[in-house]
This record gives sequence, C-alpha cells and structure tokens, in this order.
Amino acid sequence: MTDAGSDVKRFDVESFDVESFDVEKIRADFPILHQHVNGQPLVYLDSAATTQKPNVVIDAISDYYRNDNSNVHRGAHALADRATVKFEAARNKVAAFLNAPDAKQIIWTRGTTESINLVASCWGRSNLTAGDRILVSAMEHHSNIVPWQLIAGAMGASVEPVPVDATGTIDLAAFEAMLDERVKMVSVGHVSNALGSINPVEKIIALAHAAGAKVMVDGAQAVSHWAVDVQALDCDFYAFSAHKLFGPTGLGVLYGKRELLEAMPPYQGGGEMIETVSFAGTTFNQLPYKFEAGTPDIAGAIGFGAAIDYLNSIDRKAAAAHEQALLAYAEEKARNTSGIKLIGTSANKTSVMSFILEGAHPADLGVLLDKQGIAVRTGNHCAQPIMDQYGIPGTVRASFSFYNTFAEVDRLFAAIEKAKTFLL
Repeated sequence: MTDAGSDVKRFDVESFDVESFDVEKIRADFPILHQHVNGQPLVYLDSAATTQKPNVVIDAISDYYRNDNSNVHRGAHALADRATVKFEAARNKVAAFLNAPDAKQIIWTRGTTESINLVASCWGRSNLTAGDRILVSAMEHHSNIVPWQLIAGAMGASVEPVPVDATGTIDLAAFEAMLDERVKMVSVGHVSNALGSINPVEKIIALAHAAGAKVMVDGAQAVSHWAVDVQALDCDFYAFSAHKLFGPTGLGVLYGKRELLEAMPPYQGGGEMIETVSFAGTTFNQLPYKFEAGTPDIAGAIGFGAAIDYLNSIDRKAAAAHEQALLAYAEEKARNTSGIKLIGTSANKTSVMSFILEGAHPADLGVLLDKQGIAVRTGNHCAQPIMDQYGIPGTVRASFSFYNTFAEVDRLFAAIEKAKTFLL
C-alpha cells in the first residue's frame, strides 16, 4: 500500500468507464437507499459520518440474536460456543484486513474515539513525563486532539499542532522541523474527515520514528476507501470504527504493536480482562482480552465480520475509482457553480467535498437540501481548529461512497441552485 492510495488519486473522470463498476448492483445490497425523504428519492451523501449497511450485515446481526445469542468465552453450552466462534472469527477477519501480524493485536473498542482514548490513557500514563511533546495535525478530529490534551494535562506534557496549508495539506517541512527528542507521540488522521485530504502517513511515521517518537494513526476515514497494511505503514497504533466501514455502530478497532500493547496497563477493570482476582491482588489476562473488560459488542463484531466479507467480495479498486470519479465530477461542477467555494483542495484527496455557499450559512443550505431529499452534513465536523484557520463557522460536506451515482451528484447541484433562490 502507498501512503495515499496512489492508484486512485487524481483520477481522470472523462476516462472512467461506467460499465467497469456496476453501481446499481451494489445499490441493491443497501436497503436504506431505496426510500423517499420529503417526497423525493433519498440521495445519501453523508458516508464520512457513517456508511450505510448492506443486507448481509443486517442479516448477520439478526441471525445472531435469533439463533446464537449468548455471552462469549464463558458458557459451557452450544450457544456460547457458536457465538464465541463467530466473535473471534470477526477478529481474525479484521487482522487479515489490516495485514496485522497476529489477531491478538486487534482490540475491540466502542469506536475510534475510545481507541484513541485508550492509547492516550494507557500508553500516555506509562510513557509521558513533564516537558514531553505530542504532535497532532491542525486538521484533526476533536477525538484526536482532546484525549491527548487530557493526558498531557495530567502528565505535564504539551499538545502542539502541525501546520496545515491553505489547501488542507500537512506542511511536512514544518513537521520535520518540530521533531526533537521531547516529541514522544505523533497522532495523525490518515484522511481528514473535514477536508478529505489524504495525509502522507508513511512519511510522517518514518520521520517520527527517526526522531524516537511513536505514531498513532486515526484511520476512521481511510479504511472504507482502500486497503490498509499496518505492517507496511509501520505505525505503532491504528484505529477505526466499524460504522465507517459498512458495519454497525458502537464498535471500534485498535491495532497496536505487540510489545507496546503488552507493556501498557489495562484501560478498564472488570470481567474478562483478568487472569486471577483476590483481595491480595489481581493479575491480568493476555492480549487482546486485557483491554476488553466486560461483555463486548458481540452482535456488532459478528456484523462487522459480515461487512468485511462483503468488502472482500467486491472489486475494491474499481469501487475506489468510482468514488474518485464521483469526487472529480462533483468538484468540477462546484467550480462551475457561482457562489460555491471549495474548502480543502489538496492534490491528494478522497471522496469528500466540503464547500460553502457565499452569503449563506451552511446550516441553512443543509436544511434546504434535506427538503429536497439530499442528505449532507453541515457544521465544523468536529474539526473546529481547521475551520477557525479558514475563518469560517463550518462547511457543507458531501461525502461519497461506492454506492453513490453521477445522477445523485446532478441532483445535489440542482438542489443547490433551487436553494440559492431562497438564500441569496
């Protein structure tokens, strides 16, 4: 894997063969897409917030509750055995999906947010001291800023932003200049949720490691677009959420290098994460269970396993090319639409188009688009620092997945033109 999915960037939309990717066949797998909202066919352009779920995921969750519902790892009966097998099979699928060396390095969490909090708390309390520095990019999601601020405050460390230029591109020269022996952790998004910028994480990781720092990658916005290889990246930690990858909400993944995970103390105490308990003292379970206190999201993991199976069943390179073609088509229309200003114009982007309509508040435009059946997201997208840098309250964000169509992009811009008659 390249650090930016180079086989799909800068895609020439005019050369795209629409017959090479059967989007209508894909759309048939997603039941939610086939409905009307406010009297109009739904156009769902909010996949950066959460992706929709194919039938196989919905069926897998339903099947678990109908046939196998039981706690895992503990019961001496058939239901528990079946649930455990499917639960751990999902972990193995995630390990293979990321090319992790061992499934024991895959920790179930509640989402990317909890994964980052886990590392900040458990790794941070063991490794940070007064005067240490943590670097994050200026366009990070709040969940990759605030957990580091909390642990930095507790340990006497500091959190510092790596500059991002006007296009939404990390300033690598500035980043390299910031590195010194006091930098202990670099935490960066693989893809910006607010701008769509694909960050050069391989270069960031190599530079950080050369300076003696560890690296955490927030992969929430990357994993749905191309294959991620954590061994090739050589990242120390990688986190993402199942619901961004066509799976259920409330489930996340944390990958970590074995030696780091083994050295970290537990995140929470309770059942499952222990080996022995007595009032004289407690010993802790082995990986991955040391970090998985209590009953896990069993149905979510099983559903997520089905989501990975689904992704493995389609041509992901063709899907990625389709997404890039949608983005190129949409951005070209945006440049030819009066009043629209694109926010985030990095040369290396995935299928997120953030924009403002000059003279209109993003929230007002979002409401008028919804009235026409167009689902987009508005606001600062939990990335307030970068919005402050641009001097705007937020953007309208249209985010595309492989189940979207060129006709839906046309619907978006037709709806914008109609909204302009009310707003401007």
